[in-house]
Amino acid sequence: MAQLIYKIRLKKGDRVMVRIGKFRGQVGKVIAVHPRTNKVTVEGINVVKKYIKKTQATPQGGVKEVTIPINVSKVGIVEPTSKKPSRIKYRVDGDKKVRVYASTNKEVA
Repeated sequence: MAQLIYKIRLKKGDRVMVRIGKFRGQVGKVIAVHPRTNKVTVEGINVVKKYIKKTQATPQGGVKEVTIPINVSKVGIVEPTSKKPSRIKYRVDGDKKVRVYASTNKEVA
């Protein structure tokens, strides 16, 4: 069975704002994009504590904070002039495909 790969319009380094959920209104930078799960990892958002068992590699054990991916539908790219989240659409200029903010039709820098 072939695994579904989603088309994610966000890229690594984009500034995004969370629209829904516990972290609503928070802004962060995209660290990683996961097209197989339709999720993105955003810096400082959806951070959870992971408990590490004592092993020979980590004799101390303890608690480590890990950033977990968040669903793409919950975040929107921040439009710089209005400072509000927007969706992304594409515009074809000649033979180039350009990312554009859906709210203002300006190019994504």
